Amino acid sequence: MPKKENRPAVTESCGNVFADLGLPNPEELLAKATLVLKISEIIKGRHLSQAEAAKVLGTTQPKVSNLMNGRLQGFSMERLLRFLNALDRDVQIVVKRRSRSRKRAKFTVEVT
Repeated sequence: MPKKENRPAVTESCGNVFADLGLPNPEELLAKATLVLKISEIIKGRHLSQAEAAKVLGTTQPKVSNLMNGRLQGFSMERLLRFLNALDRDVQIVVKRRSRSRKRAKFTVEVT
């Protein structure tokens, strides 16, 4: 008789892991994670040490370490946007009417 495989159950994501995990404010967490990822990519792309990045960002090396390791606590959206400006990135915020096909408005971040 063939041996049965024990496959883990698979649950399809809604597109936001923070919502999938039932965390509060999942859209804000996803937006912050997106910004932190971009900040980390820029720092790595410039080959900056954490201490060098801290000087550019006007923060401390431990805070940069937290950023580089995806720890979102202690970082407001405003602060992350200031970090992007310090890294010579323009930030554009667009406010528009919600699509009629959705029941509620959404909050998203798009990086290029």
